[in-house]
Amino acid sequence: MGATALGSGFATGTNFLKKLVRFLRGTDTLSVAEKVYSIAGFLAIVTTFLLVMSIQTVRLQTTYRHMYATSAEAAIGAGRINALIYAIVMESRGIYMSADRRAVKQFADGLVRRNGELAEAVKAMERTVGDDDGELFSTFRQRIAQFIDFRQEVVRRGLEISPAAAREWGDSNANRTLRRKLNSDVEALERIYGERARQADQLADENRYAAAYLFMLGLAALLLGALNVVVMRGSVLDPLSDIAQATDRITTGDIRSQVPHLARYDEIGRLARAVQNFRDAVAQIFELEQLEFDITKQRDAAMAERDKFNDKYQAKKWQLSAAINSMPQGLIMLDGKADVVAMNGNYRRIYNLPETIQAGSTLEEILQHRVKSGLFSGDVTKYVGAVLERIAKREPTSYEINLNDGRTIKIYERPMDGGGWVSVQEDVTEQRQRERMLERMERFLATIIENVTEGIIAKDARNLRYLFINKAAEKQIGMSRAEIVGKTARELFPKETADLIEQRDRQLLAQQQQLEPVTDTINNPIRGRRRVSWRRLQIGGAREDSHIFVTMVEDLDKEMGAAA
Repeated sequence: MGATALGSGFATGTNFLKKLVRFLRGTDTLSVAEKVYSIAGFLAIVTTFLLVMSIQTVRLQTTYRHMYATSAEAAIGAGRINALIYAIVMESRGIYMSADRRAVKQFADGLVRRNGELAEAVKAMERTVGDDDGELFSTFRQRIAQFIDFRQEVVRRGLEISPAAAREWGDSNANRTLRRKLNSDVEALERIYGERARQADQLADENRYAAAYLFMLGLAALLLGALNVVVMRGSVLDPLSDIAQATDRITTGDIRSQVPHLARYDEIGRLARAVQNFRDAVAQIFELEQLEFDITKQRDAAMAERDKFNDKYQAKKWQLSAAINSMPQGLIMLDGKADVVAMNGNYRRIYNLPETIQAGSTLEEILQHRVKSGLFSGDVTKYVGAVLERIAKREPTSYEINLNDGRTIKIYERPMDGGGWVSVQEDVTEQRQRERMLERMERFLATIIENVTEGIIAKDARNLRYLFINKAAEKQIGMSRAEIVGKTARELFPKETADLIEQRDRQLLAQQQQLEPVTDTINNPIRGRRRVSWRRLQIGGAREDSHIFVTMVEDLDKEMGAAA
């Protein structure tokens, strides 16, 4: 008996679910009682979701606060470490540029203090290390330790040996490599902490969504409660009154009277449909006529749209053809099988192609023609295979080829959507010849300047730093060009000589050039007081990057000694 009751209850539930599905699809198959019970069930489900979303909102808020706090602390720590590294580098440069040990001591104390702050900052940052940056932070911490040890050695050399020794130690590949790796580590950590912040923002968005869901669920609960009241009135009281009024109109002879609630499938709906079957048949005929009219209208619109798109296609095709043929370079398009899709006139002229080769021809046919005309001497099959391989890989490339007639062709290849390939080719023979001539001329001028007996010095007019000196100038000054290039006169010569050189620079700016020899006595820190004669000129202008002072120097004391 219990099994029979269980089976009956299961059948009843299945039947109700089927009716509910049909109701959701727009068919009113539920009775009044079933509608009320359904609304109550939905209200219970909404209340359950409301409780679950409340718990989820609390969890998301807690996770967001923790993630945001750690990401912000980590980002601040990374920024502080980066600033300390920069400060230590500045202190090191102060040591390099110091003139005596007293000045070195001032910068060395600052560097040691910054080293300590850097170590404390790295130690404080360990609190924020997580699974996503643990391995990277371990490597970063080791490099920071190497960086600190390296700078401690700079301090020791600067204090115990000389600033030059400290500079020699600091200006090394190992230092630059370590700095570069530290910069990469800091950038990687900043990206990780930025990602954490973005994840925190995503949690905040999810929290806002959860709050919105809570609001919507609460609103749904209120609506379901109100809906229960509306259903009772709309499903029972008002429909019965409407059917009674319609029955009264029909009994008086008004056979065209509209009967309400025909779409309902409960008892009220069946009563209404019994009176209105004939009107439904007429309504169906009208709907069929309207449907035929709509289909005709849509067909006419589709044909008009097709004609419009065909006109646009023809216009675009003409524009593309005009653009391809107006290109100064040669262009050829291939499909995935190396068949020619399109080519312009310049491509034909580069390889002297006949009119028989058109779109639809193959790349092999073009190469066979080039073989006959002497513009290709390779294996045609291998060449086509290599092109097909590049098309399959879809990797853009560029290269140059030398034709048998002496021309040089620059080729750019790019993949196209749909598996094709486009190649733009340009005759760069004259350009390459000019480049080779320019290279020979530069070597010629460099050889002349380097071997003249007169000293030649070039200086950047914007910052007054030396850019170039020849061998004769090196011998006159007594210093190598490595010691001079990149420095100013005040960094190389005594104050009296530096003042004189800067005075001559100002005169040159005012006069544009000083081709008449000017004789001065300068105090050379290597060769002592010397009488020199120099002529000067400017290259470029004050607003140009290539603004340069060129000085031609003769050592008069050397000439007098030779004469004596």
